[in-house]
Amino acid sequence: METVHVALAGRDYSVWIGPGLIADNARWRARIRGRHVLVVSNTTVAPLYLAALTKGLEGLTWSSYLIDDGETHKTFANVGRVLEALGELGATRDACVIALGGGVVGDLAGFAAACWMRGIDFIQVPTTLLAMVDSSVGGKTGVNLPAGKNLAGAFHQPRAVVADVDVLATLPQREYRAGLAEIVKGAAIGDPAFFAWLETHADALAARDPTILIEAIARKCRYKAGVVARDETEQGERALLNLGHTFGHALETAGNYSEILHGEGVAIGMVLAARLSEKLGMAAADDTQRLTRLLERLGLPTTPSREHAASRLLDLMRLDKKNTAGTLRLILWRGIGHAEIVSGVRDADVLAVLD
Repeated sequence: METVHVALAGRDYSVWIGPGLIADNARWRARIRGRHVLVVSNTTVAPLYLAALTKGLEGLTWSSYLIDDGETHKTFANVGRVLEALGELGATRDACVIALGGGVVGDLAGFAAACWMRGIDFIQVPTTLLAMVDSSVGGKTGVNLPAGKNLAGAFHQPRAVVADVDVLATLPQREYRAGLAEIVKGAAIGDPAFFAWLETHADALAARDPTILIEAIARKCRYKAGVVARDETEQGERALLNLGHTFGHALETAGNYSEILHGEGVAIGMVLAARLSEKLGMAAADDTQRLTRLLERLGLPTTPSREHAASRLLDLMRLDKKNTAGTLRLILWRGIGHAEIVSGVRDADVLAVLD
């Protein structure tokens, strides 16, 4: 097992990564301070893992609330239903929400926990690779709006993250590959040595080699934990973690959150960001090619669908949370491991890359 520590001045927490962690309930049960627990999950994950998780809740007053599976269900309506479930449970200020699922469940459950009585504890139990290496760590919570992805939300850190890699055995191949995109992203932003390690171990990672997988998850989480500790609310450095996201979120929104997975959008978005960096003279074509090759070896898409007009995607990119006063601010790079925030990017250059 690997343990990653997230240091946040009195709100520190651990990310545990390894097999059998859901059943190892003494570890995470100790992070529950009160007697009320609401487990939020979805209709795909709950039949597989809810019973195992709730064995660790004996002696507590608990209930569960399930949402349907998929990004389209990360809505205010479902946040309202989770809050109603907390009310029916009689949840007090020391209650805890446990998010058992992927990024959608984690984001929504965490947002509801941030709202109930202005903030109660929650524990992340991610069941997708994408959630293990990204959304479960760092305290970003939120929901989607028709205008764009994650436009409503709050920073609300978990009490613990329980990344039980055994659950990945039931993860569909497409979902698994989507999680690999976020691992690549961390290396592409700020760790060229990790990027080279991924190139060396790409085949083993694609094949779900458990030793390589645990190391990759831990290295990505360790990198993100350091960034979050230095910039919890994304005032500067943490924005770099959004490499590829402005493009990717636009693609997700254009497809009504049903055409591509978040990780697929990130993979495509990273390549588009690299190509734009090339166009602006910031980076060499060799780096774009290395990134593209690695993503393709991991079974990820690297080009956007032609179904969405470039002008439509640009309009959606304008709603990105990093923009200021109508000016595009994108995360670009100067090559592998050297990302930066770039303001005032011209529409014409973005359109050229999208076309």
